[in-house]
Amino acid sequence: MSRRLPLGVRTRLLLAVAGAITAALAVGVAAFDVLLEQRLSDSATAVARAEAEAERSSLRVVDGRLTVPSSTVESGLGNTVWVFAGGTALEAPRTSAAVAALAASLARGPRRVLEGERTRFYSLPVSDRGRRIGTVVAAVSLSAYEETAREALGGAVALAVTLLAVVLLLTNRILARALRPVAQMTRDAASWSDSDLERRFRLGEPHDEITRLGATLDGLLERVAASLRHEQRFTAELSHELRTPLARISAQAELALARDRGPDEYRDGFESVQRSAEQMTRIVESLVAAARTEGALEQGRSDARDAVVLAAESVAPGEAGGRIRLSLPPGPARVAVEVDLLERMLTPLLDNALRYSEGPVDVSLVERGGTVVLAVADEGPGIEPGEEERIFAPGVRGAAGSGGAGAGLGLALAARLARSAGGRIDVESRRGGATFVLVLPRA
Repeated sequence: MSRRLPLGVRTRLLLAVAGAITAALAVGVAAFDVLLEQRLSDSATAVARAEAEAERSSLRVVDGRLTVPSSTVESGLGNTVWVFAGGTALEAPRTSAAVAALAASLARGPRRVLEGERTRFYSLPVSDRGRRIGTVVAAVSLSAYEETAREALGGAVALAVTLLAVVLLLTNRILARALRPVAQMTRDAASWSDSDLERRFRLGEPHDEITRLGATLDGLLERVAASLRHEQRFTAELSHELRTPLARISAQAELALARDRGPDEYRDGFESVQRSAEQMTRIVESLVAAARTEGALEQGRSDARDAVVLAAESVAPGEAGGRIRLSLPPGPARVAVEVDLLERMLTPLLDNALRYSEGPVDVSLVERGGTVVLAVADEGPGIEPGEEERIFAPGVRGAAGSGGAGAGLGLALAARLARSAGGRIDVESRRGGATFVLVLPRA
């Protein structure tokens, strides 16, 4: 099997341009040669005819016989003229026997053109009162015309070669300049590492195929980076959310191993471990549900009251009605969110409120127009001015929580889950506490 040479795009384009231009120039030179030969042939015939007609105009007819005045038969251009009366040559130049024989063969024929050896003959009958009395034959040497044709063809070929070289040089420069962004993109892509998620080609506003390719690749890189960021965020959120139930399981295990305990204590410990495991299951399911919601794969429905109860029990088991005071409507409050997903939105809000509040935490649920509003109010230190937006950024904690535990991912997760469900979380700082308001669309 033959191996194909690894030619680059620039080389292939240059070869294609060279082939096309060479073919065009070859056709042009061939057409020029054909047209030039035709024009030279017509010119030679016209010269021979002019010589014959000039000679005929100088002839005299005396007593019905053709006479030739004394004149120069051979012109300065190297053309020759014969005058025949019947088959007799009244005037003939000095030429070779072959040329003279061809001229004599035209003495009795009609007006015509005859091609001899590098000579063009033109015969012109001479008549008097309707009776043919002779013939004038003019001969033109074709040597000068052939030499002109050869020189013109050589010049045309030289011009075509020069033109081809100039065009290829310019084409090479144009291709090099046009493909320069591609070469730069190749060098950039080769130098980027797998951690350069924000690097882009940035060729500017798309205006041709190359810049449109760069813009398309930038869009592809942006989608890939978004996917990687989503995976990283999912991993961080998963570890953050699983930390609390894992800590509870670890604490219960340490207590069980620290000393012998009675059956009821072991049962309580195992029930606590089971609740933590169930919470971990809900966390994983809610994060997966959030991913499906962000991908627009599906949209769930639930009663917001169930999510509030689950979130309160998850954050502080047995505290509903104690530190957590619930104010729920008597009837269902349907929202376009799965119950586990809504629980994961509320859990960070309740966790923060319990952590920083010096008194009870009030949770209220009301329907307002086409939305369902859940408010979590605490009696903590509140939010510093200017932190209303920052505290929802991943890894950022407010001034009140700067010295506590936590990774600063809970509120960021809650806000992202709310946005994925078409809602939002607002915060209202007041004297002696803060209120986080979760607004979701009704189902």
